[in-house]
Amino acid sequence: MPSGFFALLDDVAGIAKLAAASLDDVAGTSGRVGLKAAGVVVDDTAVTPRYVAGLSPDRELPMIGRITLGSLRNKLLILLPAALLLNWLAPWAVTPLLMLGGLFLCFEGTEKVAEVLSGPGAHGAEAPVDPDPRRLEDGRVRGAIRTDLILSAEIMAISLAEVADRPLLTEAVVLALVAVAVTLGVYGVVAVVVKVDDVGLRLARGGAAPVRALGRGLVRGMPPVMAALSAIGTAAMIWVGGGILLHGAEVLGFEAPAHALDGAAAAVAGAMPDPAAGVADWAVAAAGAGCVGLLVGGAILGVTAAAARLRG
Repeated sequence: MPSGFFALLDDVAGIAKLAAASLDDVAGTSGRVGLKAAGVVVDDTAVTPRYVAGLSPDRELPMIGRITLGSLRNKLLILLPAALLLNWLAPWAVTPLLMLGGLFLCFEGTEKVAEVLSGPGAHGAEAPVDPDPRRLEDGRVRGAIRTDLILSAEIMAISLAEVADRPLLTEAVVLALVAVAVTLGVYGVVAVVVKVDDVGLRLARGGAAPVRALGRGLVRGMPPVMAALSAIGTAAMIWVGGGILLHGAEVLGFEAPAHALDGAAAAVAGAMPDPAAGVADWAVAAAGAGCVGLLVGGAILGVTAAAARLRG
């Protein structure tokens, strides 16, 4: 009897260790997936505040809440089941679909660069604003959720590519964790960003002189912060998109570009002292992926512009 009891304890301990290892694996994989999707996440964070621009301040947070719920529906009810079904029925399609997402990232990022270089007003007049606040808010929420669906699809595709060879339960848990963490993180940051200027105005209107100075600093500082966030998001989209294309081409058998970039990064890192070698390796790899993203995005942008001209 005692030996059986201790054997049972050994079994329980073994199961606990296995569960802990699985949780560690899920947590570690989720973290790596989140880093891989960083470019899309930053861009999502930079894009969303424009949907609440010009609306009443008391409607900003409710709108962000509605967009957050829509984003969770996109990821958990539409994209997560679709990703698991795809990996079960046609796992060979994961890499091509991921590369399609990479093409979208390259195009979207390059288009933003082209808009900046062409200056304001180069892309036509602004769309008319609906005078009904409720309809305007509903329309912007729908537009934000549609945009989120595209970006969320890319996040889920990146996530799926990282766990495509794992057990189904691990896939589902990792995808769900990434979906929830990314959504809450993005829209939590957005909520803070859109309210910082309101907080700054309140501080600037009363209190001691240091408090008023802090408020004015917050109000003046937010436009540069948003501009920097947008620039970082654009650069990250191009870099991540180019990296996805390089990796996908390597998986499909076209290994020369990825190997050439790896060799260049290793050569530069080898010429650096130890503390800087890792940074140099990453910088060269990121710059190379960014150049690929710009070239591919520029080509797609040229084709779409030519098609638009042909349509008149």
